[in-house]
Amino acid sequence: MKQPILYRKRIIPEECILLKDDLILRCDDDLIVTKWTTLKPKKDLHHGFSCYYLKEGYKVSKFYREDNSLLYYYCDIIRPAYDAAANTLMVTDLLADVIIYPDGFVKVVDLDEMVPALESGALSQDMLKQALISCNHLLTQIYSGKIKELIAPIDALE
Repeated sequence: MKQPILYRKRIIPEECILLKDDLILRCDDDLIVTKWTTLKPKKDLHHGFSCYYLKEGYKVSKFYREDNSLLYYYCDIIRPAYDAAANTLMVTDLLADVIIYPDGFVKVVDLDEMVPALESGALSQDMLKQALISCNHLLTQIYSGKIKELIAPIDALE
């Protein structure tokens, strides 16, 4: 895959954003690594790096404060869709997220958003199934102590 034009699609709130300022540092059929600054300024979050694991259905990011200290790892469960003709990659956020704090504490968030999204039709049954499978796979990796392996592509470029 050549470097695609990246889009982030959210279900809640419903939006689709061109990630025009994200810098693609690595790109192949299995993995895309990006460097970015926040789209909307936040109290602590300033910039970061992301690994899109396209076949596994998750994105693992390192979130940094402005002083370049690690805030936490943030993992999105995603559904990537590549359009070769347009060379675009639409990454849909499937709501479930996993946060890993520097002390190793793991927190799964936003599972509650999946029910109203499913009931409204914004999230299909197929998407829900994929999200749960991908989330389980990611958590298995994390609980097996493999977070360093998941962020290794970022660490190799920093």
